[in-house]
Amino acid sequence: MSITILGIESSCDDTSASVIRDCVMLSNVIAGQAVHEAYGGVVPELASRAHQQNIIPVVAEALKRADIDKSEVSAVAFTRGPGLMGSLLVGTSFAKGLSASLEIPMIAVNHLQAHVLAHFIKQTPEDTRHPSFPFLCLLVSGGNSQIIKVNTYDDMEVIGQTIDDAAGEAFDKCAKVMGLGYPGGPVVNKLANEGNPKAFTFSKPRMAGYDYSFSGLKTSFLYTLRDRLKEDADFIEKNKQDLCASLQATVVDILMDKLLKASKDLKIKEIAVAGGVSANTGLREAFHNYAERYGWAIHIPPFAFTTDNAAMVAISGYYKYVKQEFCTMDTVPFSRVVI
Repeated sequence: MSITILGIESSCDDTSASVIRDCVMLSNVIAGQAVHEAYGGVVPELASRAHQQNIIPVVAEALKRADIDKSEVSAVAFTRGPGLMGSLLVGTSFAKGLSASLEIPMIAVNHLQAHVLAHFIKQTPEDTRHPSFPFLCLLVSGGNSQIIKVNTYDDMEVIGQTIDDAAGEAFDKCAKVMGLGYPGGPVVNKLANEGNPKAFTFSKPRMAGYDYSFSGLKTSFLYTLRDRLKEDADFIEKNKQDLCASLQATVVDILMDKLLKASKDLKIKEIAVAGGVSANTGLREAFHNYAERYGWAIHIPPFAFTTDNAAMVAISGYYKYVKQEFCTMDTVPFSRVVI
């Protein structure tokens, strides 16, 4: 008998719903929130209000695109955390209501694990592209930078993570001081493609093990701007492409150096990347270069599965459904956690 999972994602500012049947994605609908652009970052209160407005039409559209009736849903999976508490409460509450009304199980999903499991979403029944266990996954986003050793679908070990800012946060904050707007990551990526990655040199941290740090890079970037602006008030405008290219190259180098170390130490050459920053073209190019140089078997998600989306929640819910790992009505969301 087929297993049909409705996934709901509401951890930050994207409201998303997806239907997956036996690992095959039937629909994946995402509603963004442009209201935050004026504030240079996500405003939690505004995000939760927008989720309340979006969630019913988004779920209805997901069911419509999947061409199924709600009575065909086997279980509803939702992001329990980590994320913004107000946003998570909207998705959790909706999932509880739907679970009760349809008398179907409810499945709580870890947002970070869902990003990793996005690699197992099938876009067609014949799709067989997915990592083999065990594999290493570089999870990079606005809020997380981690190296995860993935042993099975439900056995993941964080072996390295940032001790301060995440890679995506570094992009956003550096973009903000240059006046490039929010979110800064995509803008930095676009401008970097037009610049010289060796034009400027920024500091790289010396961290033991597999942990990351990006605070020193941000400080180095800020000091470079401060000193150069004293000499030329138009320095940023004249050099923004080169600044973005050099910033991006430095972040990618930091990420890949630790990932390479982990791969060599653990003797694992099955390597994946996930999270919003995995859409960065510089990082994707680095993955291909390292694959050729070190014999890695790499797994890079389609762009649709890099940012927050409900398909990754639904596929996580599928594997939990197989093991009958359901949650109860007293389940509450959490804002912070590690895998």
